[in-house]
Amino acid sequence: MRKGILTIAAVGLLATGGLTACNDDSSPEAGSSAKTPKIGVILPDSKSSARWETADRRFLEEAFKSAGVQYDIQNAQNDKTAFQTIADQMITSGVTALMIVNLDSGTGKAVLDKAKSQGVATIDYDRLTLGGSAQYYVSFDNETVGKLQGEGLSKCLTEKGVKNPVVAYLNGSPTDNNATLFKAGYDSVLKPKFESKEYTKGPEDSVPAWDNAQATTIFEQQLTTAKGKIDGVLAANDGLGNAAISILKKNNLNGKVPVTGQDASTEGLQNILAGDQCMTVYKAVREEAKAASDLAVALAKGERKDTGQTVKDPEGGRDVPSVLLTPKAIYKDNIKDVIADGYVTKEAVCTAAFAKACADAGIS
Repeated sequence: MRKGILTIAAVGLLATGGLTACNDDSSPEAGSSAKTPKIGVILPDSKSSARWETADRRFLEEAFKSAGVQYDIQNAQNDKTAFQTIADQMITSGVTALMIVNLDSGTGKAVLDKAKSQGVATIDYDRLTLGGSAQYYVSFDNETVGKLQGEGLSKCLTEKGVKNPVVAYLNGSPTDNNATLFKAGYDSVLKPKFESKEYTKGPEDSVPAWDNAQATTIFEQQLTTAKGKIDGVLAANDGLGNAAISILKKNNLNGKVPVTGQDASTEGLQNILAGDQCMTVYKAVREEAKAASDLAVALAKGERKDTGQTVKDPEGGRDVPSVLLTPKAIYKDNIKDVIADGYVTKEAVCTAAFAKACADAGIS
């Protein structure tokens, strides 16, 4: 991975050997050095964001193979019953560590607590399970993600010279703590502008389960309610952003109304190249996967790692040892950085329809 694109906030993780190992064999949660590491991973779905199958699965497999450990990666496809069944099967099969991306905190907590009771080490991957019992949390600084989105939308509105713009919100799933953190981040930028009357707050809705089809319906209703007067859309990820763009296209407003995103998906990057999306936020999943893999393998060997930072679980009231990586704002002029990092390929992004735009953006 090219250096300089992403930095790791937990300085203890900056180098492979930088995590401080603390033998803790007396703890039933720490695993046993006699066990052969086997890692179970439950991904949430494949519809809300392409990243889970195109990036996370790929980079987790890469990290586990590099570490020489057994692994089982499955996708719950947004089905809570399937999520719990997969967890039960993984625990029965003898996984030494279980990494989950919860569908909601209630389901996640039940799975984590059962794993803990069976002596299986646990890691919250990407999303914190509120009130849960995971031993570690590996993610990105999600308030910073939202702040970058708010700053990006403001930048694009300024560049378009829009005065007193009406800004609509398409928030993420109400059951995803990350969506709450994203909103806190972009509110920190945009709320003062609403209060000062520099901007006008438009329609706001949360999108259940990050469902892009529902987002399309929701945004169409927002545009109707606002009588077509929406000047900017704070969409919490690229899928929701694309949903808004599809409705803007129907009304000949695409390219005129800045839309944000997140995940640096192929579709999101192409929307930026086309001028229909203002920006996205890139999160280097390879680094997230590597950090989580290192922790999972260490736990299986009966070691605990000092990550150098914690995140407060507001429901459980505990400080969860955490690794938080730093996200990066992506605009048309630095899309090439995402490709250079190997997150997406030039061939996938720069199809015939986008060849000229790619060349103009310096993607070679």
